Amino acid sequence: MKNYSVKQYQKSDYTNWNAFIGQAKNATFLFHRDFMEYHKDRFGDFSLMIFENEKLVAVLPANKVGEIVYSHQGLTYGGLVSNEQSKLTTIINAFRSVLLFLEDNKIEKLHLKTIPSIYHTKPAEEIQYALFLAEAKLVRRDSLSVIDLSQKYDFSKIRKRGIKKGMTKGLVIKEETNFESFWDEVLIPNLEARHNAKPVHSIAEMNLLKSRFPNNIRQFNVYHNDQIVAGTTVFESEAVAHCQYISKYENVENLGSLDFLYHFLITDVFVDKRFFDFGISNETQGKLLNDGLSYWKESFGASTIVHDFYEVETANYVRLNSFLIKSKKHTD
Repeated sequence: MKNYSVKQYQKSDYTNWNAFIGQAKNATFLFHRDFMEYHKDRFGDFSLMIFENEKLVAVLPANKVGEIVYSHQGLTYGGLVSNEQSKLTTIINAFRSVLLFLEDNKIEKLHLKTIPSIYHTKPAEEIQYALFLAEAKLVRRDSLSVIDLSQKYDFSKIRKRGIKKGMTKGLVIKEETNFESFWDEVLIPNLEARHNAKPVHSIAEMNLLKSRFPNNIRQFNVYHNDQIVAGTTVFESEAVAHCQYISKYENVENLGSLDFLYHFLITDVFVDKRFFDFGISNETQGKLLNDGLSYWKESFGASTIVHDFYEVETANYVRLNSFLIKSKKHTD
């Protein structure tokens, strides 16, 4: 009989946690403790480690607010992270043990966001089935615009015109090792003017993360006559290049800067990746779609996958008590 147990992550678990993330089938560098803890002052960490007979089989990056536990709110995606050997029944039992542990600790609800399938190194949607069995409620669904670079795709005529314009205007693309120019001269002014908002990450935070993950966080700027006019920050994982920030500042003249930049990234820098992820075009918990932004991404050849968010009552662990049909195991 297999026994499952759950413990809350502690500093002494740093090495074991990161080693597990390094060989998981649905993890990226965002789940490394050096990434998760850059903003530990803003989130009360409540990450969990799940064991099967003393063997670590899953982890849950999480934080706690009041009496509710969330898939870590400081991360783009989350959920139950598992290793390559984990079977469906293992994940269901691991998830049951999480819900039971939370209920025993007076936590009534778990908000769990999934990890989009493009970030899996092999199929890893066991948690979606476990959520179904636990009668979890779908509370949010975002749409991601993604190019499958292993398949044929094409840029629209308007994008091609923008690319040609960028070439004609003599735009220059540079990969930078710091974020000051893009943040101060493009990103921050644009977000303030258009949305009265600020970037989620400060310059200091980005420089810190870059120092910790130099091969995963990359900054590309576009210059016209030595003046920065656009840029993008890319989070690079094993199979995916994800655009974390996209912004341009061109005063009056349209230079085709972003068309020029993204043509270069898609067809040159990240051509060997499996997926190019433009991210979401949603607002209001997925209920609204920015049509213009979505169209711009799709005009590069992107199409849609979804990113789901669930709410589950911890008392529903009982729904996972009996889910197996007893049958003879196949040995051939």
